[in-house]
Amino acid sequence: MTKAVKLHNNYINREISWLQFNARVLQEAADKNVPLIERLRFLGIFSNNLDEFFKVRYATVKRIVEAGKGAKSELGGIKAKELLEEITQIVIEQQSESLEILSKIEKQLEKENIFIINETGIDESQHQFIKQYFIQKVSPALVTIILSNQVELPNLKDSASYLAVKMVLNNTNHHQFALIEISKSMDRFVVLPEKDGISYIIMLDDLLRYCLHDIFNIFNYDSISAHMIKITRDGELDFESDLSKSFIEKISDSVKHRQIGEPVRFVYDKTIDNETLTYLMSKMGIDSHDSIIPGGRYHNRRDYMGFPSLGRTDLLYDKIDPLPVKGLSLEDSIFDSVSKKDYLQYVPYHTFSYVVKFLREAALDPKVRTIKITIYRLAEISHVASSLINAAKNGKKVTVSIEIQARFDEQANIDYAEQMENEGINLIFGVQGLKVHSKMCVIEREENHKLKRYGFISTGNFNESTAKIYTDFTLFTSDQKILKDINKVFNFFEINYKIYRYKHIITSPHYTQVAFFKLIDNEIQNVKAGNPAYIRLKMNSLSSFKMVDKLYEASRAGVKIQLIVRGICCLIPGIKGMSENIEVISIVDKFLEHTRLYIFCNNNNPKVYISSADFMTRNIENRVEVSCPIYCEDIKKELIDTFDISWSDNVKARILNEAQKNEYRKSGKIKIRSQFATYNYYLNKLKN
Repeated sequence: MTKAVKLHNNYINREISWLQFNARVLQEAADKNVPLIERLRFLGIFSNNLDEFFKVRYATVKRIVEAGKGAKSELGGIKAKELLEEITQIVIEQQSESLEILSKIEKQLEKENIFIINETGIDESQHQFIKQYFIQKVSPALVTIILSNQVELPNLKDSASYLAVKMVLNNTNHHQFALIEISKSMDRFVVLPEKDGISYIIMLDDLLRYCLHDIFNIFNYDSISAHMIKITRDGELDFESDLSKSFIEKISDSVKHRQIGEPVRFVYDKTIDNETLTYLMSKMGIDSHDSIIPGGRYHNRRDYMGFPSLGRTDLLYDKIDPLPVKGLSLEDSIFDSVSKKDYLQYVPYHTFSYVVKFLREAALDPKVRTIKITIYRLAEISHVASSLINAAKNGKKVTVSIEIQARFDEQANIDYAEQMENEGINLIFGVQGLKVHSKMCVIEREENHKLKRYGFISTGNFNESTAKIYTDFTLFTSDQKILKDINKVFNFFEINYKIYRYKHIITSPHYTQVAFFKLIDNEIQNVKAGNPAYIRLKMNSLSSFKMVDKLYEASRAGVKIQLIVRGICCLIPGIKGMSENIEVISIVDKFLEHTRLYIFCNNNNPKVYISSADFMTRNIENRVEVSCPIYCEDIKKELIDTFDISWSDNVKARILNEAQKNEYRKSGKIKIRSQFATYNYYLNKLKN
């Protein structure tokens, strides 16, 4: 894989660490034990991740450079300009590696009688199909831009792919340039008629190359060529100060402006001729501050996430059937069950249907008076949203805190917000200066002339689509102590100037750092007193230098620390005198590890929390987050068991250390693949 990264001070730079996470995704594409079509899809995930990285993180560092700031403290001891250069070099290496992996996968596909052909491999029997396909499905949706020296180039869409066309006109030295937009509305992979048991696929890009004359037949040219280019723009939202506009209008306008934001990356087919490349870069205003990356023949490899299955289930992961939560029936009342005890849902091992069932039941139950919920990202067709609308239609008082600044989901959330508002739902658009990232719901129900609270708290979004591939915990509870605290958070949304105190939950931005420091200090005191002490944390990212330093302090005191970090990890484990008591692994596999689980020994009386917050500065200081204690001993044991299973992974776990080489952890004689072992754990719980 990619070479070891440079270290700066006592931390790994977060951008560099993120690129190392994406290298782990690329490892999945290279892994011969991963089903072949799934490997292609991991290539798509790798590419999609990279697009978002350039829109957000690279763009942020570029802004620092353009502002003339060094920002070494913010970037982990490296100057911003040096960081841009280091990022570009790593990305060029990773892009080159991804092309090699793609080439190997395509050769393996051919052994499986699946051929991805280009415009030069089309035979007579396929010619007619392609021409008809072009006329009926492609040509009507085609956007073709004729370029000239006199007319300014229109703004190219962020992350869209374009074919840059060059025509050498008849009997002249003049060139005519044009751009063909590869529309996202069209399938990128065109499945051709099968022949003799062999499947054929052509990329839409190559189909267009094959049909260039049909597109440009009004021009008299001697030769024509087409090469792929792509531009990535700064994805930050810039808000207007226009007081006459509502918050939603400002967000909506800013989302539209994102499409014409400053370019931060320009990727081009490395076989393109210099004249065409120079012309395009000049037209687009691409300069040396932008990451200019030579690539292969195709861009937007994120589209491989949707590579057709062709009915080849043997080249895909076996589908698993989500399990029921033991003791919690979808056919009986959720309220009746949760009133007696807490339940834990762990998707995708468990079905997400319990969340929807709970809300649908609340929408119909005459005893339910109010529903309060936070929403960060919804599914494209959301049963959660429809249940809330159903509740409002039935006279329930429904309050939704919807985060319309959820990055890259802003427009979708705006659309849902407008729909909910039209149905009489009380909308709260977060808190000024903070994103609401907590995942929680409180339902008030009248029982024996008193209001009793029910609810659920989660580590992930209430999203049916991502629940199939993201691992997340959701606690269903009627614990009045916890729900009283959760209700205070909703009060904070309404009255921002009042700081509430919480007896049970841990909240950002006011208490998370202090509370976790106290929990860590307790372990330090215990180890110094000769008592059992350990810290076991599972999260998506660890980038807060303050949290890293506190963990270093605990390590120096002798506290054993186990970290499972999927993505960014700025902490450097295993350094004598600083972090020799810290071990870190990262698991990348079939599902995206998304849970946040925090376990503190507490002298062998473990304190266990599930949380919406990672140990990142933004989660601790700039967002509304909730970490929920687990008081039910059965669920506490269940969560510790799941951590143990993940920690024992010796198939998909990578060791994160000073070298940052993403080496697979190989230990023990029995192979343990934690995601599969977790499913079996819950399967066995149902049987016992």
